[in-house]
Amino acid sequence: MIADLKPYPAYKDSGVPWLGEIPEHWEILPNRAVFTEIKERNHPDADMLSVTISKGVIRQRALLEDSSKKDSSNLDKAAYKLVRRGDIAYNKMRAWQGAIGISEYQGIVSPAYVIQRPRIGADSRYLHYLLRTPAFAKEAERWSYGITSDMWSLRPEHFRLIYICFPPLPEQHSITRYLDYMDRRIRRYIRAKQKLIALLEEQKQAIIHQAVTRGLDPNVRLKPSGVEWLGDVPEHWSEVTVGQIAESLQTGPFGSQLHASDYVEGGIPVINPLHLRGGKICADSKFAVSQDTVARLSRHKLELDDVVIGRRGEMGRCGLVGAEEVGWLCGTGSMRLRPKPGFFDPKYLLLLLTSKRVGEFLSLVSVGATMENLNPSIVSRVRLPCPPVAEQQRIIALVNDLTSHVEHAIKRAEREIALLREYRTRLIADVVTGQVDVRAAAAQLADETELDQIVNEE
Repeated sequence: MIADLKPYPAYKDSGVPWLGEIPEHWEILPNRAVFTEIKERNHPDADMLSVTISKGVIRQRALLEDSSKKDSSNLDKAAYKLVRRGDIAYNKMRAWQGAIGISEYQGIVSPAYVIQRPRIGADSRYLHYLLRTPAFAKEAERWSYGITSDMWSLRPEHFRLIYICFPPLPEQHSITRYLDYMDRRIRRYIRAKQKLIALLEEQKQAIIHQAVTRGLDPNVRLKPSGVEWLGDVPEHWSEVTVGQIAESLQTGPFGSQLHASDYVEGGIPVINPLHLRGGKICADSKFAVSQDTVARLSRHKLELDDVVIGRRGEMGRCGLVGAEEVGWLCGTGSMRLRPKPGFFDPKYLLLLLTSKRVGEFLSLVSVGATMENLNPSIVSRVRLPCPPVAEQQRIIALVNDLTSHVEHAIKRAEREIALLREYRTRLIADVVTGQVDVRAAAAQLADETELDQIVNEE
């Protein structure tokens, strides 16, 4: 714990605002004294790497597998830059957001990325931890130039001018050893919490599926639905397609209609699949547009009780539009379902569309070579069970009652994960800038085998 660590015996003013006071025996050096820029090219067959905000440097295939992104690299990769193990790479346009880190792999990156190789006498992992702190991201932002935030760029000549703290090499090794050790443990805790959340989500989905396909009466007479994912349903229920119950079913604007330059801080939110979580719409201030853009794209505005459906990436992400979200925009990767009155209570329709079985079915029928992708034609053919509206409302009440304790447990686990991540961020920042001394703690750590290592959970 941070509270168990003690400060160094003596400190000095670093003279660098983003660092403040540092241990008296540490150096302050400009990056030009620590790094050498590397521009090694002509390795077109090497693995493609990407520099991400959340994970630092990773293999591009891992990035493509975990998201709806497409491979945007050129076919001719002769101009791509070679990254060797231990090099620090950063995305010029995203360094101020944290897209920087050590590479554990040899591979190539886009010519727009910058490769910095630590000189002899530097521990690459210490530099990795230091350069990924929020304080350094702020300093990178200060040195970045551009007309708007989407254009800000940390050029190599300016990276060279940034001053960093530099402990003696043995101390860098101690810091790295300690942080690697703590990071592994924090990741284990987070992974355990994520497994718990997955189990709780399965329990919740089982309750929902039973309720929306069987109703409230365990002795009700059933009939075959003719729908593989649905199975038998109560005899008195009807079945409808999404197309039958939709007043309109419309995708968000094409990419050519909504440009990066349209986004403004604090504007009207634009809702994409990543903003749909647990049936709720969670806006992100970075994805917002001006009133003028909303007026231009008014046909994509959201109204009360619309259902926003994620049509790319993970299928089954949906959100119900409440009073707060009225007037927001359906985004490029989403689809807006505006139901006709009389068929479904909006909350029951949301239960259906967010159920695991519907998500699995949509994955089967989605199209796309590199990622799952839905269109209105596909969604309009999805068949749904339709109880009487009064029965739907009783089912909603039952599901809410049966899942309330599960939801509470999920939220508690999510809060614990958030606190663990905050703790890790603070711990790293305090250790790499010398606010606490970990030399004695690092010396007492036992060696760990490879079996103790785990993969990144984020």
